Amino acid sequence: MSVFTNGTSYGAASILVLAVAAAAAGPARAQSAGETAVAGVFEVAQLSPPQTASDVIGQIVVTARRRTETVQDVPIAVTVVGAEALERQQINTIQQLTTLTPSAQVLSTNPRNTAITIRGLGASYGLANDGLEQGVGVYVDQVYNSRPSSATFDFVDIERVEVLRGPQGTLFGKNTTAGALNITTRDPTFDPEVQSDISVGNFNFLQARASLSGPLAGDKLAGRLSVVGTRRDGLVRNPIVGRDQLDTKSIAIRGSLLYKPTDRLTARFYIDFSRQEPECCTQLFVAAAPTLKPLNQQFAALAAGRGYAPVSTDPYRRLAETDGKIKAHQTSQGVSALINYDFGFATLTSITAAREWAWQPANDRDYTPLDIVRQSANPSQQYQYSQELRLASKGDKAIDWLVGLYGFEQNVKTTGVTEYGRDASYWLFPAAGVTDALLNGYKAFNTSSIDTKSYAAFGQLTWTVTDRLKVTPGLRYTHEKKDAYYNATTAGGLVTSDAALINRRLGIARPQFYAAKVSDGSLAGQLALAYAVTPDVNAYATYARGEKSGGINMAGIPTDAAGNPALVSAVVRPEKATTYEVGLKTQWFERRLTANLAAYYTTVRDFQANVVDSGPGALRGYLANIEKVTVKGVELDLSTRPIMGVTTYGAVSWTDGEYASFANGPCPIERIGTSTVACDLSGRELPGVSRWAASAGAEYRHDASIASLDGQVYASIDAA
Repeated sequence: MSVFTNGTSYGAASILVLAVAAAAAGPARAQSAGETAVAGVFEVAQLSPPQTASDVIGQIVVTARRRTETVQDVPIAVTVVGAEALERQQINTIQQLTTLTPSAQVLSTNPRNTAITIRGLGASYGLANDGLEQGVGVYVDQVYNSRPSSATFDFVDIERVEVLRGPQGTLFGKNTTAGALNITTRDPTFDPEVQSDISVGNFNFLQARASLSGPLAGDKLAGRLSVVGTRRDGLVRNPIVGRDQLDTKSIAIRGSLLYKPTDRLTARFYIDFSRQEPECCTQLFVAAAPTLKPLNQQFAALAAGRGYAPVSTDPYRRLAETDGKIKAHQTSQGVSALINYDFGFATLTSITAAREWAWQPANDRDYTPLDIVRQSANPSQQYQYSQELRLASKGDKAIDWLVGLYGFEQNVKTTGVTEYGRDASYWLFPAAGVTDALLNGYKAFNTSSIDTKSYAAFGQLTWTVTDRLKVTPGLRYTHEKKDAYYNATTAGGLVTSDAALINRRLGIARPQFYAAKVSDGSLAGQLALAYAVTPDVNAYATYARGEKSGGINMAGIPTDAAGNPALVSAVVRPEKATTYEVGLKTQWFERRLTANLAAYYTTVRDFQANVVDSGPGALRGYLANIEKVTVKGVELDLSTRPIMGVTTYGAVSWTDGEYASFANGPCPIERIGTSTVACDLSGRELPGVSRWAASAGAEYRHDASIASLDGQVYASIDAA
């Protein structure tokens, strides 16, 4: 067996950019007293109601809790990245955003097989399973995006990104157990505005972005149109097919309307389209891992038997050798309406959205010139519809409150095929003397469909007990239903009546059909205490409980001794997460230095993970529940305001995640023998979790002008 490194793990091309931007409306306006004077990873935003400049300077304004407040007052760990930081550090996707937020990670072998984690939790990493929910919610303009592939699309005209850590749900539409990414785009403006920039880099990287905004009907209606296109040559060379692979080809377009017929009513309408067409995703050979199998059944002997040797064992030469077609094409599009009406005592918010996602892949699944698995692809089509209603109090009262209702419906259909080649029998049945014809041309087809319906009621209030002490309880009830079927068929290969050969082939892939339903209701919530030690030192403690709904295995399940699907394995129970967190948010030296510290402990019961079946049927991995997972950690975030034009930031996180109890886990490669069985992974570290992660950066900028254009010259350096 061989070990590969995913070619997509290489970072984006290094970019050196010189950009000058000018507003078409004329000279830049002076900063008002109600704006936040911050730089680096933070945005400029308007506080409501206005405060004096001395109160606001050095503060960061967020809407993470569905109201305008400074991030230092929010009793949860949250990282805010503003538009300027995204642009200047060339952060164009959520994957790149994680360089600024070490506790958040995006694990991806291709867009469909993407997992977003926060503090090590979110989704079980492995082949995508349409029957499970994500533990990290991705929201764009308050609309939940259910597909984790949204993390791979380019940002378009982003105002800010808020990364919330820990269970969410008493304020957000969809329940999440690990956290949420809250992305807000720029609003249309009633002053004409044109922005554009072009970035170039190595590997012929070229990215062009532009946005146009302005009034469409006096002071009642304004519009905004934004587009970003990105191209980059492949990061690896494939001498087998004679071209570069792992390239980038993408375009994203977003349009929005802002309608303000009265002082009480504000309506925003959005439409977006994104398309990616990369020749992706291949892998690079690194080494052959030793197993417990006899030497004649290990990689070196098997490769020699077919006259194969890897083109390179040095991944930094960036040489791939896939001989089949690869692609990772996807399209995402949607429309939404965000409407607010001010009743005076409270504001009513309605969010209506419809989205569609299409996935069109091609894979040479063995990643070598050998003909083992010629293709393995699972094209998918997803539709989702959502409606959210919220009513939130207004004004400076002792108790602020919010209540809401949420509905979400989704359908995902997948039609896939896996085809084996002339080397498959030799490679998969080593030392058995099985004829190559047994699996040559053997195909396994799968068709699946799953419908999801989710309905929830939620609410949260903040009680200002004293000028220093605030108490924030919140509750959420969610009811979810899933209805699905999975159908697998086979065709091709050697025509034979030999029962032994037939059973060997069925051990690789066998026909099966099953249908399943799951329905569950859950109560989740939180309790947060916040205490202002001084105006610039805030302490908080939070208890939060979240639940990820039950799921259905949509990639096949184990079989019994008779070869029938073991239906008990079709359904996965809900996942329950409990988090305890304490934190300290501080600012020093006239708010020139911000230092925030958080410590947490999380337990997850019935954790949804990849397990290995050790029953009498065909051995396979599938998704099931394990008893308990624990994660604990400490996070430190630092930032400074500009000092002589220099802004700095830094973040470090320590995360300790382990399987508290996991008796039937997939074996590490070095423990695989001639008959693979499940391994007890209790006490082992969670996969995909970096125990230590850190990022740091600095930026210098200086006002400059070219002819009549005002702009800035800047330089930055960062590491993660």
